Amino acid sequence: MKIRLTPHWALPPTGLRVLIIVLLVLAIFFRFTNLGLKVYWHDETITSLHLAGYIGEDVRQRIFNGGIVSVQDLLKYQYPTPEISLNDTLRTLIIEDPQHPPVYYLLARLWMHWFGNSVAVIRSVSALISLLVFPCIYWLCIELFESSLVGWVAIALSSISPVYLVFAQEARGYSLLMVTILLSSASLLRAMRLNTIGSWLIYAITLALGLYSLPLILLTAIGHGIYVVIVTGLRWNKTITSYLLASFAGVLAFTPWLALTFNSLTKAQASTAWSGTKVPLSRLVKSWIGNISRVFFDINLDASAPAIYLIPPVLILLVLVIYSFYFLYRQTPPKIYLFISTMIGVPFLALLIPDLISGGLRSSVPRYLVPGFLGILLTVTYLLSQKIVSANSLQRKLWQSVMLLLISAGIISCVVYSQSQVWWNKKPSDTHVQAATIINQANRPLLITSYYHANFGELLSMSYLLNPKVQLQLVSEPNIPNIPQGFSDIFVFNPSPALKSGLERDYNSKVEPIEPSDLQLWQLKKIVK
Repeated sequence: MKIRLTPHWALPPTGLRVLIIVLLVLAIFFRFTNLGLKVYWHDETITSLHLAGYIGEDVRQRIFNGGIVSVQDLLKYQYPTPEISLNDTLRTLIIEDPQHPPVYYLLARLWMHWFGNSVAVIRSVSALISLLVFPCIYWLCIELFESSLVGWVAIALSSISPVYLVFAQEARGYSLLMVTILLSSASLLRAMRLNTIGSWLIYAITLALGLYSLPLILLTAIGHGIYVVIVTGLRWNKTITSYLLASFAGVLAFTPWLALTFNSLTKAQASTAWSGTKVPLSRLVKSWIGNISRVFFDINLDASAPAIYLIPPVLILLVLVIYSFYFLYRQTPPKIYLFISTMIGVPFLALLIPDLISGGLRSSVPRYLVPGFLGILLTVTYLLSQKIVSANSLQRKLWQSVMLLLISAGIISCVVYSQSQVWWNKKPSDTHVQAATIINQANRPLLITSYYHANFGELLSMSYLLNPKVQLQLVSEPNIPNIPQGFSDIFVFNPSPALKSGLERDYNSKVEPIEPSDLQLWQLKKIVK
């Protein structure tokens, strides 16, 4: 039997209304608490570098010259000067980071101009944007389920969803991606319902906004197209024509950025080459399961841990999500379950198929799975919103308890996250706290590294944690540094084999690793004969 809930835009029952208000207050609190506490990791430092209007290659040539530099000499490239304008920020994106269009960066740059350039200020841009998820997800629920109750439950769950909070405190554009996916999805359903020029124009605008935020929304747009074709019965009609025209207009609006960045697209592909690293299928499966649980429960568990299957909350949440999809399929018309299926399935398959064919870990990277996180929450939301108003008293109380448990798990996750200095989304920079503590304890430390692998961004990340007394000597290979006298301890960060062997040869020393090995920190010690 198909179940219909309350009409559009109705207020929830009093008890649920109070709960939602409390959860929204908690959502705001968690998003703006300890914004500067987490490690400012590799990707965030690249955000700051480009916000400051610097091109990475230029900076690398300046600092990796073999000379001694201070921590402040590195950090100055993280903050814009009065001479640097918005045009400089756009120029750096066009030349070096075209896969990140300008909307988020322009918003962040203006925010820094008004409120300063601390880590907390930069991250607060994402935190503010993330608050728009709540009205947007409510609107989508109204358009998709024609139920205000589903919308209110969606707000309740999304307000304390740990993975939503993680993206809300990241100096990247993923919260903006969430908002634009929800906006474009809701506007598509509205346009299909009204089928007017104005409604399709709104869809075109939201699609263009999404593309100018993060092109990853293109996978969602493809899912929209597949959905429109299926629900219209594979027949050419006014809806398909309007959709194609609106989509063409949205993509056309994005072509100026594509034209400006055409020559830099190869560089953009090279910057994501790591995602093609081959991993076993078993690791992918474990990561998928771990990522599913992060929508509702996350205490910094490693999503690829060998025992992820045996962790009770993860297993219970997996069963709940699977049952939610089954319930959605059984209880809703095709226009509902097909929408969520394409919302999750098309972007995920676009990542999974290359992983299976040529190898890679794209489908396990949480920031690529934003559409899936939204779809999973919507699916569980629908299940709960149906069950908590069940005519069966026992069933109603059971599912109300389930909902309270989910909310409790989310709150616990948010509390743990808000008090932690490192988290899974900060890898591999999450070890810098321990490494910097070791370096800072030395009297006159020198830190040596070369422009090797991802050392540039990792060094910028660590520089936020190093004391001003720490000096650095940065070289471009195959050069070996000429180490001055007067340092009590000489540390080496993530040395290449060539740098390691060169230091040992030239200084009659051993470059010994400091445990644990994932610190990527070594120490140069003189050989005692």
